[in-house]
Amino acid sequence: MTALGREISLAVIHEYGPEELLKRLSDPFWFQALGCVLGFDWHSSGVTTTVCGALKEGLKGLESDTGIYVCGGKGGRSRKTPEEIAGFTQRMGLDGDRLIHASRMSAKVDSSAVQDGYQIYHHNFFFTRGGVWCVVQQGMNDETGYARRYHWLSSSMESFICEPHAAVCAGETHDLLNMVASESEGARTASVDAAREKPERWIRELKNVADFRLPERHRLLIRDLDSRYVRGILAETYERQPVNYESLLGLKGVGPKTVRALSLIAEVVYGAKPPFRDPARYSFAHGGKDGIPYPVNRERYDESIGFLRQVVNRARVDVSDKRAVFRRLARFSGDA
Repeated sequence: MTALGREISLAVIHEYGPEELLKRLSDPFWFQALGCVLGFDWHSSGVTTTVCGALKEGLKGLESDTGIYVCGGKGGRSRKTPEEIAGFTQRMGLDGDRLIHASRMSAKVDSSAVQDGYQIYHHNFFFTRGGVWCVVQQGMNDETGYARRYHWLSSSMESFICEPHAAVCAGETHDLLNMVASESEGARTASVDAAREKPERWIRELKNVADFRLPERHRLLIRDLDSRYVRGILAETYERQPVNYESLLGLKGVGPKTVRALSLIAEVVYGAKPPFRDPARYSFAHGGKDGIPYPVNRERYDESIGFLRQVVNRARVDVSDKRAVFRRLARFSGDA
């Protein structure tokens, strides 16, 4: 799987360049299809970690030839991403700080600014010599046991804090606090204004809110707002005086609870209500073999297989490996 992932990547890079590989990795349809060709079930959360792991291992040592650099991974390896980026960029003379900032902000957005109930546990950062980058990261919902994948691409992103995702891949959508939705501009501005004020005022406001019966759709629980914690972080934001929402979100210590507290203040005091729109727009490329989230679309499936068959045919793999791949593809498409 590592060898085949490497050769498919090399074929794409040879045909279209390293930036095209990152563009395709940011597309959940293509990413899911790649996972299927490498032999992973399309309905498994493991497809994200295993595909990214195979690509990182397969492209290791080929960076000077491919122009692709892969950092991060699952669990503890994800926390080493800034260190790995710095190691590569120092040798190349690139602006490592900009790429490290991109890695940290993408993780911060999906763990704090988009509060969908999925805890980020996997983060891979791909970048090129030209500074184009792509993020593939995944979160897990401990209650349901289901995963959600987040795709980012620098060339299609205008802002870290306004509709930044290339795609969000999920089995279902639901109401959630989404501070990076375009409709959240007022709530973001109000949050920054609140963060720049002395904290005592907002502590009094939050205590008053505790007397209200909030509507059921409001996912904020008052017991989550520990006044001692909120006082401490608001004192920090007041001292740091963030100039915009990106700088506020990037402050150390600003996490989900702070974002929720500030969004509540923005709504109660300023009337700037954030939307609860899920950024996930679709789930899997071809549907599920069990009919969930929808039955497999054979026509779309066959188109994907035909494209991937062409890619593999161009790849520089041993004849025996190529035949094995074609046999597996034929089984998927019903030719054998």
